[in-house]
Amino acid sequence: MTAGSDSTRAVAGGLARHIPVLARRVVEFLNVHDGGIHIDATFGAGGYSRAILAAADCRIIAIDRDPSAIARGAELVAEMGSRLVLIEDKFSNLRATAHSAGARAVDGVVFDLGVSSMQLDEPERGFSFRHEGPLDMRMGGNGPSAADVIAAASERDLATIIAILGEKHRARAIARAIIPAREVAPIQTTRVLADLVARVVPARPDAIHPATRTFQALRLFVNDELSELTAGLAAAEQLLKPGGRLVVVAFHSLEDRIVKSFLAERSQRRAASRHLPPATEAAPSFRVLTKRPVTPDAAEVSANPRARSAKLRAAERTEAPASGISTDLVPRLPSLSDMVARPSSGRRQ
Repeated sequence: MTAGSDSTRAVAGGLARHIPVLARRVVEFLNVHDGGIHIDATFGAGGYSRAILAAADCRIIAIDRDPSAIARGAELVAEMGSRLVLIEDKFSNLRATAHSAGARAVDGVVFDLGVSSMQLDEPERGFSFRHEGPLDMRMGGNGPSAADVIAAASERDLATIIAILGEKHRARAIARAIIPAREVAPIQTTRVLADLVARVVPARPDAIHPATRTFQALRLFVNDELSELTAGLAAAEQLLKPGGRLVVVAFHSLEDRIVKSFLAERSQRRAASRHLPPATEAAPSFRVLTKRPVTPDAAEVSANPRARSAKLRAAERTEAPASGISTDLVPRLPSLSDMVARPSSGRRQ
């Protein structure tokens, strides 16, 4: 997909055609071969799926939580026939989705994290502030929108969301400005929010737009992306055959930190369970293939500026049992459901 918090100004709201990032390296690390079954966990525009299917006579189960991506993928599904199955679903349901498609175990899983170029380039989705649009940001179209969060969250909750998910040091000042502004008029469009943040956080030359990280934070929060990622990684661990490959391309530090921590934990001997004696250890379930993340070379960045912050990490599944979801990888955040269920009343606590 595309860059997040570490992206350039162009990525924050610019228009660009979709180009799959590090596609050749993804195919290499997946060890694509004839007869294999792979999962493209973030279908998007189908860039990775096309590259994998072109590399070998294999089969792909592709998923995406965005119904627009599913609709756009119909042509590729028709072209590939039984080699490609495309399903609308989320990371957290990855295992059940694979089973429903007839796969109990797979040879490879690839995640391309973040928001896609197509989503950024559609003003009505509200992911970008380059063009005026509703403050939506929902990948699946269900549940509370970013505008709902802005309308309902307390100053403290807004500051927490922006500080943790946007990694922004001016989070409290932004939250403090939102509270009185929404009392004057609802904050329902991308331009209104971007302008409000820009008044609080002055722009710096050659830096990303001041609102970029606030938009990132809201998108991650609305879609519960970090929890979905940890659940997806755990599902991949359960689905992969011994020798199967996991490949993840991340675009900002929060995502990459979770992937790095997950692979570090799973590639070491560790306590099998807190309910078992301390001496009981679980064998590593992954062997890390990338001691350092793989990044795009200068030629790829020149051809696709949105690739500049990409980091690829890969690992190979061992024969050890899977361990389950690591909930401690995700930072503690306010509850979205509780937040939108209560009236805001301009509360500042």
